[in-house]
Amino acid sequence: MSTLFTKIIAGEIPGRFVWADDEVVAFLSIGPIRQGHTLVVPRTEVDHWIDAEDVLLARLTSVAKRIGAAQQAEWDSPRVGTMIAGFEIPHLHVHVWPVWDLDDFSFAAVDPDPPAASLDEAAERLRARLVAQGQGAHVPEDVSSAG
Repeated sequence: MSTLFTKIIAGEIPGRFVWADDEVVAFLSIGPIRQGHTLVVPRTEVDHWIDAEDVLLARLTSVAKRIGAAQQAEWDSPRVGTMIAGFEIPHLHVHVWPVWDLDDFSFAAVDPDPPAASLDEAAERLRARLVAQGQGAHVPEDVSSAG
């Protein structure tokens, strides 16, 4: 059975993609802690991060690092946070978002209903920053497609 993320990757459910390669995609969270909150997800369905092949986990971390660098530059945050929680969707994903203090690590701060325009703006800003940082080959031309 396909996970929610597999359906987003396949284009069956909309997503705001900022990264796509053969192994990994990244799209904005629909429940962001901070603007630019992104999920880095393997195309392959893996439930728990400890079950992922080392090479895939390294690829996820590498992409998360590039996304984080773009977020920090774009939102001028002192740090970038990452987290692998795994309770909400049984498909490995790394949360990456700009942070200003420890309160930014609380899922209690999630915006459960952000305006679509705010998500669209964050996606475009992050995509543009990734392109400016030399990652254009992995930024999909269509923000709603994983390519």
